[in-house]
Amino acid sequence: MAQMHEELLETKYEGNVFTRLLTYVKPHIGTMVLALILLLMVTGINLIKPILIGNAIDEYIEGYDKPIQRENGWDRLLYFEEDYYLVSNLDEAQLKLLEQWEKDGCPGVEDVSSLSSAIGGKKIMFSLGEKLFFADRQSREELAALRASDRSGIIQIALLYAGLLVAGFFLQLGQTWLLQKTGQKIIFTIREEVFAHIHSLPLRFFDTNPVGRIVTRVSNDVESLNQMYTQVLVRLISNTVLIIGYAVVMVSISPKLALLSFLFLPVVFAITYTFRILIRRIYRVIRTKISALNTFLSENISGMKLIQLFAREEKKAQEFKERTNDLYKSQMKEMATFGIFRPGLAFIANFAYALIIYRSGVSVLEGALSLGTLYIFTNYIRSFFEPIQELAEQFSTLQNAMASAEKIFTILDEKNTILEAEEPVRMPQFKGKIEFKNVWFAYENEDWVLRDVSFVIQPGERVAFVGATGAGKSSILNLIGRYYDIQKGQILIDDVDIRELSLPDLRRAIGQVQQDVFIFTGDIKSNIRLLSEEIGDEQLREAAAAANADHFIDQLPRGYDEAVTERGSTLSAGERQLLSFARTLAFDPTILVLDEATANIDTETEQLIQEALETLMRGRTSILVAHRLSTIQHADEILVMHKGRIRERGSHQELLAMNGIYKKLYELQA
Repeated sequence: MAQMHEELLETKYEGNVFTRLLTYVKPHIGTMVLALILLLMVTGINLIKPILIGNAIDEYIEGYDKPIQRENGWDRLLYFEEDYYLVSNLDEAQLKLLEQWEKDGCPGVEDVSSLSSAIGGKKIMFSLGEKLFFADRQSREELAALRASDRSGIIQIALLYAGLLVAGFFLQLGQTWLLQKTGQKIIFTIREEVFAHIHSLPLRFFDTNPVGRIVTRVSNDVESLNQMYTQVLVRLISNTVLIIGYAVVMVSISPKLALLSFLFLPVVFAITYTFRILIRRIYRVIRTKISALNTFLSENISGMKLIQLFAREEKKAQEFKERTNDLYKSQMKEMATFGIFRPGLAFIANFAYALIIYRSGVSVLEGALSLGTLYIFTNYIRSFFEPIQELAEQFSTLQNAMASAEKIFTILDEKNTILEAEEPVRMPQFKGKIEFKNVWFAYENEDWVLRDVSFVIQPGERVAFVGATGAGKSSILNLIGRYYDIQKGQILIDDVDIRELSLPDLRRAIGQVQQDVFIFTGDIKSNIRLLSEEIGDEQLREAAAAANADHFIDQLPRGYDEAVTERGSTLSAGERQLLSFARTLAFDPTILVLDEATANIDTETEQLIQEALETLMRGRTSILVAHRLSTIQHADEILVMHKGRIRERGSHQELLAMNGIYKKLYELQA
């Protein structure tokens, strides 16, 4: 049931995710264009390399039948019975006859090696038309001399190929570095934007969104965008260019073979399209379940003490197992989708490759295609399907990023309902007068927490609110700082409606001490000044001394530099409370709000707390909420809340004399 609730809270983003993601690229468009140019150069190198090898095969390696021009005619190598023979002094007509004679299977050849026995050679004799020709067998050394130019050509191509490899390496290095650097900058910007936006949201947002989900957005979801910016976007363009380049070259080499290869493309595109739809749905589910799992972990780690107190370890372990098993099943669906898609594309690519090998091989045997061209074409056909498969997998990465981006943009589009006026009233210094005029307030719809509440607190007065749980006491404190907005009535500070005041000015003037004190990871100093540069060390120590916090701080091994862990687990409840008093005093607020500030304090520490309270409240408008009536007896006025209304008001003695709600509460505690 809880998990269903968590998934219902995951709203679907309605905007164009991809377009919005591209807006983060605009500030880095120059770098991205440069990276794209480098990548296109690498792509061009990848297209050229097979052509170089094919040309080397045709022009030099298989170039035995290439005529050699001399001053008095043409020489030509003839391959016969696994030996090479040199035919010399041919004119162009005789060259053509010789080529035809070879195609006819070299008829009428006679071995005349005896004629050259004196020099240890070997000759063959054959006729071309009306002329008789003799051909000399070539030794390894003679062949090497004849093909010196071919060797030089191979060396040149090898050097060029090596040069392209080196150039490709440095281009790839530069492109990768630029993309990674730009991608990290973009991710940094998004993470900062998300974190800053979360800070600007009202408390109502945090009432309905678990901490684990918010942490997932800032960490996991933002990080999943990294690969998209550093690889996918540019690789999508690169692979598209590669596919087009391979297609153009294949058509130019052999249109028939190219069209035969392209017959498989509709099947590939159909599989890719289906895969893209399926994987996007699966990624959405996975991102939601990861968020739910992180929420579960956050809650249970925070509440570990309670779990162990009630011996619920096994139950919680079982619940975790169910949740992680649910995530496991979703991830297995992802693996199954990839497991069908990847081998399916590989099968189509290999089938096309085998078919092209057969057809192009036949063309080579028929003399319609050279061996080098066969190499180029088969290399291209294998490479042709690789970027298609990579494109599909990049689409899957893109879908994962889209799913994460939807979650991120949903938070970024969360509206802050606590808005400042277009021209807010600036008040650097407040006097501290607080007035509620016929205030009605509800957290949800018309489930009223406060009903027609009115009161005035003069500057420097101490006013306490008492009443049963749910009477609306803490809601009044939240409304004074405008953490929520009221539905009816007015709240004024120094006779100005708080909706017209500057929020930073308003909240800077209010110091709040709560029952549950939050201590940040860091040290004592950082928890008092909260990173404020305006609070110096001397002011910090004075605040701690005035709040009686120096009693325990001076006893710590490192004093104000003593490290504290999250939530201040190394400090007692009283020490944490004294630290919160010092924190509030350091910021010197005009209005002091104390929400059950002494509820969890031991008797030994209570005297220090009371002294600290006197110091805190001196000269400040103070509002107290307390269940312990002994702590608020000396307030200037006590307001008794009951079911969202003020039912009684007066001093301690006056309220006792009324013999009403306050007296009953007092007698119950007595």
